[in-house]
Parts: sequence; C-alpha cells; structure tokens
Amino acid sequence: MAKAAAVQFSCSECGYATGKWLGRCPSCGAWSTLLEERAASVSPNAGRGVSRPLLRLVDVEATDAERFPTGVPELDRVLGGGLVPASVVLVSGDPGIGKSTLLLMALAAMSADRKTLLVTGEESAAQVKLRADRLGGAQDVHILAETNLDDVCTTLESERPQIAVIDSVQTLYAPELGSAPGSVAQVREAAARLLRLAKEHGIAVFLVGHVTKEGAIAGPRVLEHLVDCALHFEGDRYRAHRVLRAVKNRFGSTNELGVFEMTGDGLVGVADPSEIFGRVDEDQPGSAVVCALEGTRPLLLEIQALVSPSDLAMPRRVATGVDPKRLSMIVAVLGRHAGVALGSADVFVNVAGGVRIDEPGADLAVALAVASAARGVATDPSPLACFGEIGLTGELRSVAHPDRRAQEAAKFGLAAVISPARARTLREAVQTALSSGQRAQRAA
Repeated sequence: MAKAAAVQFSCSECGYATGKWLGRCPSCGAWSTLLEERAASVSPNAGRGVSRPLLRLVDVEATDAERFPTGVPELDRVLGGGLVPASVVLVSGDPGIGKSTLLLMALAAMSADRKTLLVTGEESAAQVKLRADRLGGAQDVHILAETNLDDVCTTLESERPQIAVIDSVQTLYAPELGSAPGSVAQVREAAARLLRLAKEHGIAVFLVGHVTKEGAIAGPRVLEHLVDCALHFEGDRYRAHRVLRAVKNRFGSTNELGVFEMTGDGLVGVADPSEIFGRVDEDQPGSAVVCALEGTRPLLLEIQALVSPSDLAMPRRVATGVDPKRLSMIVAVLGRHAGVALGSADVFVNVAGGVRIDEPGADLAVALAVASAARGVATDPSPLACFGEIGLTGELRSVAHPDRRAQEAAKFGLAAVISPARARTLREAVQTALSSGQRAQRAA
C-alpha cells in the first residue's frame, strides 16, 4: 500500500520545497512565492531498481539525426538549421506576442509530408480553426483539445506524430498530483514525461511556456534545464516586429536571431532587418548606428540618446534595449576619460524598434550617441556607424568579425565607420565623430 501523500510548499520561482509555509523563499529570496501542493505518494518498492549493463563510451554508436526544415526560415535559423528529431523545444514570450501563431504556421508547413499534432489547452478546437483559416494551409494538422497529462501522453504513444506542439505546458495536469495546473510539481511532471516520450518515440515536441511579469519563464528553473532548446520571443506587442532568440540550444548556436513582422496573414520573416532598424534621420544629435553581430547575421541598429539637466540629487540613468549597468559604466568612462561631464544630467538611451542588444560591441555607439546628445551636435558624417567595446581605462577594444560589420554598414551607404582600428581611445573617437559639428556650432 502506498504511503499517504504529504502536503508541502514549493517556490514558484526556483522550485524549492519545504514542509511549512514561509513568507520568503530561503533559496532564491523571493517573497510570497511558496504555494501549497500535495506531494506524490511513495510506493513501497521505491528505490528497488534494476541493475543495467554498462557501456564504454567508445562502444556507443552515435548517428547524426538529420534536421528537417520547419517551413519558417527565420525559425530554422534560430534552431541552428532546422528541427532535430526527438528534440524538445521550449518557446516562451509575453501574452499576445505570437507564439501560437508561429508554431501553427510551422505545423501547417510541416504537415505536408509529416504527421503533426497540436495539443491545445488554452483554446478550443474551434478557436484554433479560426486562426488556421486566417493563416491558411493548416488543414492537415491534427488537433487535440485536452489538459489531462495522462490522456495527452496516451495519445502521443498511440498516434506517434513526428511533430507535436503543446500549447501550453502550464495547462497540463497529472491527476495523481493534488496541486493545481501550472504549479511547480505539475509543470515539472509534465515536462519530464513529455521529454521521456519524445526521446523514446522520436517525436519532436514544441512546448509553449508562460512568462512572469519580469519576462522570465514561469515555473521551476528545471523546465529550462530539461529541454534541448529554449527560445524566447521579444518585442513590444504594440509594435509590428518581433525578435526570436535562442536562450539555450544543445544542437546549435545561441547567438542567432530571427526577426518577424506581424501582419494580418500571420508572422512574416524579415530577410534584411538592417533596412528596418538601421534607418536614421540625418543631422540628428543624440543618434548613432551600431554594427552589431547576432550569430552569423550582421545587424544595423539605431541607438538614440537624450541628455537633460537633472533636478534630482542622483541623476537618472534609464536604458531601454541595453543593460542599465553597462550604461552607467559608459557614462562614467565618458566623464573620466573623454571630457563629457554628465554628473548633473539625466541620461536616457533607447534602441529603436524595440530590439534588445547585449553585445559589448555596442558600447561605442551608446557612448557616441550620449556624447552627441550632451553637446547638442550631430555626428559627422550623419548618420554614423560604429562598433567597439569600451574598457574602464578609456581604450577601445576590438570585437569579432570587424570586416563583416563594416561590409554591412557599407551596403547601406555608411562607408565611414568608427571602430577600434580607427580610434584607439574613447576620447579620440568622440573627437573624430563630433569635431566638425562643434566647429560649425562655434562658427554660427
């Protein structure tokens, strides 16, 4: 007879479990995240496993699984060239960002020569049909409206689709667990069982995941560790463009970037995002273009800056699309090594288009945009393309693939590029970019 299940409290942020309720999680420090749930019953045969023979690694036969395209080129780019059979891919993003639309488009394209299944727990089959009619071409996709984990796993075992989409993993529940759908125990159990099914039967599984208000994947951190690939949809839901990034990828690079445009017919891949995000008006103070590199794709992004006198004791440093801590460091280096004093001014920096960039190569563009806004003169030439990492001593450090960055800038008519090869220090770069504008301002 199985032992009666006990009540425990699990943290919804990190998965920490304890026998009593606490106001603050001892593991991650989050407040009011411990939720009550019933632990799984313990079988009397627990711990009595079967001894299995061991293999030497040299005796293991490894066969490279051939990737197959999803029918969405931008999704294939982020996945590393296509979908790997028997892999589990987690797709997360804000509500309304386009996760279900993207995966339905991929299923529609793959259903032409492969058996596909969509398991929906948030929408009815009729609601999915309405979206499919709008997108077109999804008539061969099989659909199952179910949230019971046992029924979903039984269907996957009996039907054996080649590709399955679970929308979403937070809606599934295992009846033997006493907690509600979306709790730590339910999400962990659903992900583990679906992962085991995918590996045993060769099913490529897409899991749609919810996010918290901070933008992190909801549920225990173990969900990201279990899956083979974790993708995250970024972008403002009120803007037309979306960015798909790989947070984790066991079969490819995590530096690739996919850009989509939301239209009435669904998500359309943007083949040349530099033409959209790199557009800059001429002779505008506080603007610079960074030649970034996302994986194998060069990308031009406009960096905008605003500097205004502050009435606060501690001036603000507000960054949208770049790391705020990185902005504070760049402002400090500008004041110490480039002669651009900003100690009594508010500094605002924004990456146009709602794109986020974490590459250190964007440091120089942020610094030149802030210096241009502080002195009220446009760069020369305008717009100006640049790239380079800034050190604490004021030197410019080289970044990867400078030739490809310069070629992308030249393709859009930005031939004059400031880089570590042209300017050794930040002071020299500021003088080169703003000297003509300052002379014209003094002459006027």
